[in-house]
Amino acid sequence: MWRIGLAALLALHGLVHLLGFVVAFRLAEIEGLPYSTTVLGGRVDLGPGGIRVVGVLWLLAAAAFVAAAVGLWLLAPWWWGLALGASAVSLALCVLQLAQARAGVVVNVVLLGLLLVPAVRGLASGS
Repeated sequence: MWRIGLAALLALHGLVHLLGFVVAFRLAEIEGLPYSTTVLGGRVDLGPGGIRVVGVLWLLAAAAFVAAAVGLWLLAPWWWGLALGASAVSLALCVLQLAQARAGVVVNVVLLGLLLVPAVRGLASGS
């Protein structure tokens, strides 16, 4: 049951990351997620090119979460490291854009906590 629930959480969290990509590349207007070239509460302006880099990072995190979910579903030994790395990168991205991504911080902290539970780590080694 842990495996199914955690795989679903990883996949859903990954899909939500696509919003960061869509907004950064101005592919759609999403209510509550305005386009902006600033991060860290408006303190740093990255410009259009810089925010696109951030958008690509959102996309890569999305792919990593979905891949980790598939890996967990298949009990592949690499899923845990990918999920851990994706969660850390995602947490950093959420902090960069905290005003829009507060919920993501909470989800990432929960994910990081779950990934460090010995029973969950055991899924990565097949035990």
